[in-house]
Amino acid sequence: MTVIQEALRLRQDKGLSQSECDRSIEHLTNTVLAGVLPPAPGCRAMVYRLFGIPNQEDKGSLAFIKGFWQMNRKLLSLILGLVAITGFLWLTRGNSPELIKVGLVASKTGGSALAGESIQRGLEIAIDEVNAAGGIKGKKLRLEVRDDEGNPSKGIAAVRQLIESEKVVAVFGGLHSPVSLAMMPVFQELQTPYIGTWAAATGITENDQKPNFMFRVSARDDFVDKFLVDHATNKIGATKPGIILENTPWGESNQVGLTKSLSERNIAPAGIERFNWGDTDMSPPLLRLRENGADCLIMIANAPEGAQVVRSLKKIQWEVPVVSHWGISGGRFSELAGEGADKVQFVQTYSFFGDQSVTGRRVIEAMKKKYGLSGPEDIASPVGTANAYDALHLLATALSQAQKPGGPELRNALENIKRYEGLIKTYEPPFSPTNHDALSSKDYILVSWKDGKIVPIKN
Repeated sequence: MTVIQEALRLRQDKGLSQSECDRSIEHLTNTVLAGVLPPAPGCRAMVYRLFGIPNQEDKGSLAFIKGFWQMNRKLLSLILGLVAITGFLWLTRGNSPELIKVGLVASKTGGSALAGESIQRGLEIAIDEVNAAGGIKGKKLRLEVRDDEGNPSKGIAAVRQLIESEKVVAVFGGLHSPVSLAMMPVFQELQTPYIGTWAAATGITENDQKPNFMFRVSARDDFVDKFLVDHATNKIGATKPGIILENTPWGESNQVGLTKSLSERNIAPAGIERFNWGDTDMSPPLLRLRENGADCLIMIANAPEGAQVVRSLKKIQWEVPVVSHWGISGGRFSELAGEGADKVQFVQTYSFFGDQSVTGRRVIEAMKKKYGLSGPEDIASPVGTANAYDALHLLATALSQAQKPGGPELRNALENIKRYEGLIKTYEPPFSPTNHDALSSKDYILVSWKDGKIVPIKN
């Protein structure tokens, strides 16, 4: 077997990613070359252990190593082969002829880890379907995942590494709008499509970028804000809702949308209160809203802080209706909030409960088989799964139509998909040159927690 064949075997037969192959081959090559190049601390000892040489650390002279190699021509041949493999892998970095890589940058740890997990599962189920059907023009899809930890700077580093080193053709985004907004300049610079599957800040897709590489299969804040205000005023009957939201760009995005929607109804909010990530006592802002006469709360929060709002409501003994954006469904909200969690109503784009389409039933069965779930009740953060599933299939549709698998050609192909029959709905079309949001407020549903599960609210 030639060194070129060996490289391909590592990358394809073993299913290793480019970075995994690079690290393995380069580490071994650097270890073996420790005798002729200035070694890292302890590297020469690794060479001795690797080839069963008596420990000569005290002799570590260049003459000793050269003498040893002169007596071991096979070892020299191995080194040259390893160097050739490394060079080959370097020259063929990125997608192999048989693979197309896509990326995911999302929270996989911390308070929003469930959101990242649900998005990844939706992508994996869809990738399995695409690959089982023959892939994209005969090429298999592979997912590369990076954890942004909800940190914008880590998101920027992750997406740049995915595009520049792993050569992904597109990147799916996670829950946090601040991360997605921070990554936007990288997508524009490297001309790689972003497809949001959760982050809802209006400015992610509604921006001044031309051409715009930011797409989304998810809710959008200004649409959600109108939806929440409609529910609070028309269904609950609120005349003076109070707003409590996180002090981030996502919170700011929703403040603009909520105040605009309320003003269109000639309603002034009882107040607008903010909190920071990690705050554990929301009593002071809630007391101010109560004193100002709020008859309903509109909440913009992720799971950890949203749970603290509910716990603080109980602490100050305030019974008030709460309607919320969907950030609370991306973590352990029900567990953290306790018994008050069931009283919060919030927005979603899909539910796996109730009557399902053929696609819905197929996805549930695939989830049960792949992840050992019992049924819809075990699908945590279902909106992430549903959005990601449709987003991957829309990308696959664009890839099948694009002249090149990436860059401006892929962006243009996304804008020109005519129709796709998805899980959430039939997209006719999903995107256009003037609209990069595949979902609208017509696609939203209202849900609540029941026994720790997210279920639709009837009527």
